Amino acid sequence: MAIEKQVRRSIRDAVNRSSRRPFQWGGVAGYEQLQAIAERLRHLPEGVETLYLRRLLPQVERAVEKNRGLYQDVQAARAWLLRLMRALHYPYEPGGEAPCAALSSQEVRRGVEDLLSQCHFDKDQPVQAALFSAAQRLWRRWSADLLHCYDIASLPPDNTQMEACFGHLRRHQRRISGQRSTAPLRALGQYQILFSAESEVDLLAQMRQVPREEYQKHRRHLEASEEPRRHVRRLHRNPAGTIQALLDRHTDRCARLALTQGQTPP
Repeated sequence: MAIEKQVRRSIRDAVNRSSRRPFQWGGVAGYEQLQAIAERLRHLPEGVETLYLRRLLPQVERAVEKNRGLYQDVQAARAWLLRLMRALHYPYEPGGEAPCAALSSQEVRRGVEDLLSQCHFDKDQPVQAALFSAAQRLWRRWSADLLHCYDIASLPPDNTQMEACFGHLRRHQRRISGQRSTAPLRALGQYQILFSAESEVDLLAQMRQVPREEYQKHRRHLEASEEPRRHVRRLHRNPAGTIQALLDRHTDRCARLALTQGQTPP
């Protein structure tokens, strides 16, 4: 039942996948994750123990088939956005070398305008048409103010890295103050004792006040509470391998249960 719950959580994560980065789209990753889940569920063996998982397959396949056309449209739009990114020679890493020493704003402008002149979409491709229309509108309105970074040395094309630095400082401030977030207590709670110890001897004395059995119990509780998040992280990195590992564990569990009950393994 625990493994089946993880499979359900994987499906729920796929259909509710979100992202904030402009070049990594959650809908594309979620659809591909759902495809990987469906592919692995198709190879489940017949049997009573796998009945529930096999009943999930038609629903997953229906979701995949229903959104296939939209996925292709979104995937093509993302590919076009990546072409635009390459035409802008973006992203530029602060502190590193410029994309091209001889690159000028006029060269970048010609590359982007050539790309925009080559792209035409019809009403059957609503995502690509919306993206292309927005890109053209923004380029007409703001292109004169977007390309100074190619003519001024050491000027980055955006303030993304600076905003990320500010975000990191804000998160750190929330963690050390204990306000608006309880994540430090879950992730770094075992280190809070360092702030109240005046010396290593005092630190060791404080640590010894906690019985080993009590520490182990709370450590296991922490590991169990962290497992769903780790599972989602593994799923995002390798959906096919993660689902296959779950199904292999499920099959192994079924076989051991059958042997315990004196039945023939599935």
